[in-house]
Amino acid sequence: MIPSIPSQLEPVLEAVREAARLCTSVQRTVTDDVLEKKDKSPVTVADFGSQALVLRAVREAFPEDPIIAEEGSAELRKDENSHLRDRMMNEINTIRPDATFEDVASWIDFGDNREGGDRFWTLDPIDGTKGFLRGEQYAISLGMLEEGEIKLGILALPNFGSFLPEVGDTGVLFIAVRGEGVAAQPLSGGAFVEVKVSGLEDVSKARFCESVESGHSDHSWSGQVAKRLGITEESVRMDSQAKYGALSMGAADIYLRLPTRPGYREMIWDHAAGVIVVEEAGGKVSDVDGKPLDFTRGYRLEENRGVIVSCGPFHQQIVDTVIEVEKNL
Repeated sequence: MIPSIPSQLEPVLEAVREAARLCTSVQRTVTDDVLEKKDKSPVTVADFGSQALVLRAVREAFPEDPIIAEEGSAELRKDENSHLRDRMMNEINTIRPDATFEDVASWIDFGDNREGGDRFWTLDPIDGTKGFLRGEQYAISLGMLEEGEIKLGILALPNFGSFLPEVGDTGVLFIAVRGEGVAAQPLSGGAFVEVKVSGLEDVSKARFCESVESGHSDHSWSGQVAKRLGITEESVRMDSQAKYGALSMGAADIYLRLPTRPGYREMIWDHAAGVIVVEEAGGKVSDVDGKPLDFTRGYRLEENRGVIVSCGPFHQQIVDTVIEVEKNL
């Protein structure tokens, strides 16, 4: 089912597309020299620019709604970061020619809420820093929640076209509305196509979707889970909430984000949009203990450990196996 999109949301979708164009422009400047120096300035420029463009549109369309986002403008105001500030403004001014730095700083700081509210938005302006720097997968992730339930998810994946060729574009925009389904379209605009999880019922034939970076999940733990489930298919590896996109359209069947250290809790902006995209595509999401993700505790998933995402039919079997393997670690 392709969800209906209220007219009030159209400027927000356009802002997400603008943010994707800005990020694509910045990503093209990442060179081998930048990677060798471990210089994260390109992703910093894109992070701030993406957040400014999206939150400006959210605040204009929904002026009463709090926003929880990752960045704040304080770092950009420091003298030692003037080069980042200038570069960000050059990128933004190609899209918003009249914007001043004070305008942009105020847009960024729309996301300084940390408590949420009865209804609020959460944004990750660039999810997947390592993927962005490698020229691979990253995401712009925007979710809207009411009374702790994700009601809307917008997931922009600028390098995802090869995984969903039906959209015929290098970038893909997913939009999910609670109870109405999820659809994808080219980031440049055009017709929506419905997406669905694989619905695979034999867990031994499932494909894992895993992070490229082992620090984002415990790969040895997931490897033992795969062995116990009899899974031999090669994993799909990508950074960011692009993994949720892959699950939602059947390119993979299981995504495990297992805790890498005691006490670690996930940030809500790393999951909100992806969760509703998968759920509205027919999949299931829980934490490693099988509990629903609790988005009522501010900017962290304080009541949850890790995340398990699946195409649905064998979700409980995965949860049981994860718990069993953990006991023997």
